[in-house]
Amino acid sequence: MSDITVIGLGAMGSALAATLIKHGLKVTVWNRSADKAAALIERGAQQAKSIQDAITASPVILVSVLDYPAARHILEQATQVLSGHTLINLTNGTPDQARTMADWVTAQGADYVDGAVMVTPELVGGTAAFLFYSGNELAFRQHERTLALLGNPVYIGNNVALAAIYDLALLASMFGMFGGYLHAAALLRSENISVTEVAPMIMSLLKAMIELYPDIAEQVDTGAQPTPSSNNAMMAVALKNIIDGSREQGVLDELMVPVWSLFERGTRQGLGAQDIAALVPLLARDASLAPSTHTPSMEPA
Repeated sequence: MSDITVIGLGAMGSALAATLIKHGLKVTVWNRSADKAAALIERGAQQAKSIQDAITASPVILVSVLDYPAARHILEQATQVLSGHTLINLTNGTPDQARTMADWVTAQGADYVDGAVMVTPELVGGTAAFLFYSGNELAFRQHERTLALLGNPVYIGNNVALAAIYDLALLASMFGMFGGYLHAAALLRSENISVTEVAPMIMSLLKAMIELYPDIAEQVDTGAQPTPSSNNAMMAVALKNIIDGSREQGVLDELMVPVWSLFERGTRQGLGAQDIAALVPLLARDASLAPSTHTPSMEPA
């Protein structure tokens, strides 16, 4: 396994560096605010005095900063030393940002791998941790053992934008769930009902609904249209009741109206008798989504 440099020492970057140090790697760290390195230095990290020193210290560079513009701004200060290195960017961003960054880094003579950490910082390196990677496969395979220390490394493909797409898709599912939960909490509190008491019931319902995800995924990918027990028209009515009831209780409807509008639009367009998978094409600009051809292995590396 290679020596490694970690650029960016926020909560995630610090967790990445600490995990690598724990496994005995020589880890160099750099952050715009140098004081954030103190705890890692006590654990054995080497602190680079400059971004140039940070990059020249190791063949592999992990970047974990706020966003892609920040990453680009930092790296532009060290273009003269990037050549010959492998840059693995674990910064959250968009597919186009990943493509642009890959083109720029490659033009500097470095190998580029884009990635996404799919756990919170405290879970990095644990059994539940997994990370998506896409881009230069040769570079990924060369450093796969090192990356496996951070969590199960799931390589998706040479298309550098894939890690960002997978990342945003999983986060969209998470934030959608949180949005519904926050609305539920507001509705309960509008009548002075304890959210704590109701939370186990919400969890039970959500666990049952999550079991339906594989069937919905298959319907989306294949276009199958089974007869649902609760169709889109029925759910549009239920969602409208949530909105009306919330308004009656003085709860804002801004989280629920977009969801209702999708079901209502689907019903108007003849999808009322179908299951929710039939609504997915309505979210595409060209009203058609091709079945996915990317199915990464989630087996341990």
